[in-house]
Amino acid sequence: MSAIKKAKGFKKSKAGTYLSIGTSLFGAVSVIKQAKKARFEKDKLQLADAVVSAAAIATGVALLVRELKRMGDDDVLAG
Repeated sequence: MSAIKKAKGFKKSKAGTYLSIGTSLFGAVSVIKQAKKARFEKDKLQLADAVVSAAAIATGVALLVRELKRMGDDDVLAG
């Protein structure tokens, strides 16, 4: 099996999905810092960007959790 096929297989695996959730949540740390800085500087445009980025992260994580549930993982978020 080629490296590309292995990578694609991992991406669609439970472990790959968990890794994607983790990296998405790690990105949330940056968005939180951006929002705090924007509030401190009273920069409404930067704050709006942080809010949109947070919404994108939340949507992405929700999609990944739904994918895990479709894979048959019953214990995701105690669901």
